[in-house]
Amino acid sequence: MQRKAYVPGVAALLAALLTGCTGSSDATGEATDSKPGDVGTSAAAARPGKYRTLPEPCRQLDRGTLDKMLPGVKELPEGNQRDKAYEGAATVTYDTDRRVGCRWKDDGADATHRLLVDFERVVSYDNTVSDDTEADQVFTSKRIAAHLPEPAPTDTTSPTSSEDADKVDAKGAGHNAGQDTAKDAAKSTDKGTDEGTAEEGEKSDKGDDAASDDASSTPSDDSAPGVDLQPRVLDDLGNEAFLDDQLTASTSAGGHRKVTVVFRTSNVIVTVEYEQQPGPAAEVPDSKEMQDRARELARKLAGTLGG
Repeated sequence: MQRKAYVPGVAALLAALLTGCTGSSDATGEATDSKPGDVGTSAAAARPGKYRTLPEPCRQLDRGTLDKMLPGVKELPEGNQRDKAYEGAATVTYDTDRRVGCRWKDDGADATHRLLVDFERVVSYDNTVSDDTEADQVFTSKRIAAHLPEPAPTDTTSPTSSEDADKVDAKGAGHNAGQDTAKDAAKSTDKGTDEGTAEEGEKSDKGDDAASDDASSTPSDDSAPGVDLQPRVLDDLGNEAFLDDQLTASTSAGGHRKVTVVFRTSNVIVTVEYEQQPGPAAEVPDSKEMQDRARELARKLAGTLGG
């Protein structure tokens, strides 16, 4: 009799244990999986970048572009030496899927030129941060490191306010009234006084004309770089871009100039570095000429990327 009372108790205990092992069920009868990292419960992954590969940098420049930027190459004898100069030299990188570059150099009679083209493909390892956002951060760090000057403020205010204009008009009206009175008084002056006044006025006009001639004969200082040649942000290249222009002292009379153009298109950052080291008798490298060449090349590279 005791054995019969014990069996139902064991059965109830086994049923309770089996119910605990199978886990809880929702209203539909489907099991719930709440483990962390599940695709269904985590945030959607950020969008990947547009570019998955990089171009071959040493093949992006045609000979016409290289002849313009490296004029010393054409001075080399035709053959292997000139061909090698046109080919350039690939930069050493540890991952060509992420970064590639190419360098060119010429040694002309008047100056030495160096050119670098660099492609960097940025990839975000954070699923919540897109490749474009990561590339934007990398680009921003490069722009900050360049220490670009602040753009000059544009003065859009009028030189005189409306109240000042009213004061000027009132003053002018009073001045005209005074002139009428002066004309009446001048009728009583003798002819000698009029002739003396006219002679003095003629001398004054001659002096003004001479001063004007001297001013027009003074050459304007076009050598000083204008605001448009200063290091600055560019708004006509890629998603964002900037230009840096540095002239450093050197043993030569002209100095060493380096123009850098950096732009971003989606998750790829392109850098163009263009340098000129003039010879001892050469003048300072022309800033506008070098900037124009570097920007033209950057636009061609942007077109190659399709950005």
